[in-house]
Amino acid sequence: MRNANPLRSVLLGSVTLMSAAGVLAQDWPQWRGPNRDNKVTGFTAPAAWPKQLTKKWQVTVGTGESSPLLVGDKVYTFGRQGGDEVTLCLNAANGKEIWKDAYNAKPVTGPAATVGGGFKGTRSTPAVGEGKICTLGVAGVVSCLDAATGKVVWRKDTKDYPSYYTSSSPIIVDGKCIVYVAALTAFDLASGDSKWTWKGGGTPYGSPILMTAAGTKQVVTPTHGGLAGVALADGKELWQVKVGSGGGDYQSNYSTPVIDGDKVIYSYSPKGKGGTFAIKIEKKDSGVTATEVWKKDLAAHQYHTPVLKDGLLFGTTKAPSLNLFCLNAQTGETLWTDDAKRGQCGSILDAGSVLLSWSSDKELVVMEPSNKAFKEIAKYKVADAETWAVPIVAGNRIFVRDRGGALTLWTID
Repeated sequence: MRNANPLRSVLLGSVTLMSAAGVLAQDWPQWRGPNRDNKVTGFTAPAAWPKQLTKKWQVTVGTGESSPLLVGDKVYTFGRQGGDEVTLCLNAANGKEIWKDAYNAKPVTGPAATVGGGFKGTRSTPAVGEGKICTLGVAGVVSCLDAATGKVVWRKDTKDYPSYYTSSSPIIVDGKCIVYVAALTAFDLASGDSKWTWKGGGTPYGSPILMTAAGTKQVVTPTHGGLAGVALADGKELWQVKVGSGGGDYQSNYSTPVIDGDKVIYSYSPKGKGGTFAIKIEKKDSGVTATEVWKKDLAAHQYHTPVLKDGLLFGTTKAPSLNLFCLNAQTGETLWTDDAKRGQCGSILDAGSVLLSWSSDKELVVMEPSNKAFKEIAKYKVADAETWAVPIVAGNRIFVRDRGGALTLWTID
């Protein structure tokens, strides 16, 4: 995948040795992993899956949907505890607190606090890189902390957030913390000063991703009613396409773009039909163009980003069906959908020989990455409350954060 190199140079290591399993297990330093593609390395599926997973420890980290991170022997979480938004650094082996940062934060109010049982905690997943950890609070507070000590490097209350509060996750790259607050903004990682901004659309709920296409490193970001490519170096707009009708807050796009070489695949599910499409990013004359390759009616659930594996796109369909699906990533053709209803949101991880699927119904489903049909290998209950955060899989360890505020370490023994 072409967007791998920019991240490799800035993350705090790409792998960590897990002595218990004796294998290399990758770090998980940001939303959806090192390259934001939900791909797990260093995982070997057991010859026979156990009847149950082993629960090693469980700690309370605060309410929210923010996904946990793993860098070396440390786990980082971001959540709400009482009136504070709290960043925790924990020992990955035993869950013990290493450091804690907290600041008083504006509470979530209105429909966002009540619809669907309420979403009162943090939603944005932090990013760890270049010795720092950056977070985005629900009401637009951007923080940069020292990843080793938790000391505040800088904190800015932008006071900017969409109607249903923030959920877009920061990127750390090339000395910048890139996050969407009012505009897509590149903050200087050391000082917090703005290095550039791009104001091409309203604040989205979905998160940006890096790619290199048309000879340019770029940030591909959802916007309110669109999708755009912005030059990483200076914030110059390279291309932009319309997504949905652009009307109403729910037309803001929730998912993360999927990068497939020089193509961007995006699934959107607003109030209305929605769909999935692929565009090719290439040079034309003196500029950059985004040309549609295919577009199909099948749409992933609005809070779900599909995973790309070996030319196949696996995901969960929009409500009310909530079925797992498989598309041909070259043509958009639907290859199969299963008939079991899953929970909302959810995530699918590419773990090599298997796919690991989570949804808000509290279960982990192990399945074959087949283009023929859904085939379940194993299933486990991994939480007592709904699981909207992306779990971490490292060696034989699985870190699961649920909406009830618990972070649990399970092992495959």
